[in-house]
Amino acid sequence: MATITRPEQVSAAFLKLTSTLITQYDVLDLLHILVEESVRLLDAAEAGLLLADPFGELQVLASTSEQSQLVEVLQLQAGEGPCIDCYKTGTVVTIDDITTLEGRWPVFRQAALDQDFRSVHAVPLRIHDRTIGAMGLFGEEPGALTPEDAAIGQALADVATISLIQERSLRESQIVNDQLQRALNSRITIEQAKGVISHISSVDMSEAFARLRNYARSHGQSLQDTAAQVLNRTLSL
Repeated sequence: MATITRPEQVSAAFLKLTSTLITQYDVLDLLHILVEESVRLLDAAEAGLLLADPFGELQVLASTSEQSQLVEVLQLQAGEGPCIDCYKTGTVVTIDDITTLEGRWPVFRQAALDQDFRSVHAVPLRIHDRTIGAMGLFGEEPGALTPEDAAIGQALADVATISLIQERSLRESQIVNDQLQRALNSRITIEQAKGVISHISSVDMSEAFARLRNYARSHGQSLQDTAAQVLNRTLSL
């Protein structure tokens, strides 16, 4: 079997992101593809993504693990951290060694270290002068992303951002807000379904989400609809 080159892997990742728009448009699936492909392609252990709701408040909408989700949640609760700064400024924030933060962002610093993360690279989800979120790429070792990896990470985030607010289906800002609000509502349903699957099947939350997502994809359903079936006990995973 021929080895897939890195340019081919990057091209496949962009195709995977844009292909989500061809059939049923699922914001959450798009965002999960973004964080998963970023971790797969770049020198990052895990990733988490914050997206602004219609009122400008950041929410955690995607992550590659419960660990990265927890760090993002604690950033939001504390109101400070690299991803929040990235969102506010619309610029990349890189921390090569989290242990050196000392008095800066104490809640984020402790949360990240507790989850064995040692570095973070925060990338804005931005188009023109509008920033709608930020993606955090977490490393298990100190050090910055290479310039090539940083450029690829930003390009992936840019494609996802364009997809979210692309003119074809999101012509008015209210439509954008409706899409984001539906995604936030879906997230609550999905988190509840993950808990049910985890409890009934005695698996961790990551495996519970994998089962939920795999079923949704194989049956051509949205994540929210599949999660709703789990909650009303018409589907067992």
